Amino acid sequence: MRRMILFRHGKAEVAGPSGGDKDRPLAGRGREDSAVTAGWLSDAGFVPDIVLVSPAHRTAETWDCARPAFPSARAERNEDLYLASSDLILDAALEALGRGASVMIVGHNPGLQELGADLAAAAGAPADQIDRIEEAFPTASACVFRMDGDQAAVLEAVYEPPRRAGEPPRWVYLDRASGDPA
Repeated sequence: MRRMILFRHGKAEVAGPSGGDKDRPLAGRGREDSAVTAGWLSDAGFVPDIVLVSPAHRTAETWDCARPAFPSARAERNEDLYLASSDLILDAALEALGRGASVMIVGHNPGLQELGADLAAAAGAPADQIDRIEEAFPTASACVFRMDGDQAAVLEAVYEPPRRAGEPPRWVYLDRASGDPA
């Protein structure tokens, strides 16, 4: 089964050491949330073969925090994913799916959010899930799609981590009817 996971980077600091956007590091909460989201994905059976990571510092750190949940995944830095459009993200994912059964993109909004909303709408996902993705795709959130064809997708899951320790996740959607990921 081919699968695409969209994973937005964790919460980042306002500025990086140089003052530029590309070198912004994760905030403490961003590191924690990234690990929690990765753990949920892994526990739910959504494990990538290939991980494409934007060259931004915050996405690399997000992957560093997520990596323990996916020890067999092969990570690749992809220069084109920095603030990429939804079309470019989809193209990169489809190319990677030609080399593995499951790909994770660790990237940025608005591209990830737009791609998630577009794929969910095209797949006929529940309206409340489409609306929620269109409204916001917060840091350290993930969308999981089963890919039935080059661009035919089925929304399998959405996850947004809790904002405080001990609280439940802020958003969980899991469509087990679409196929058991485990």
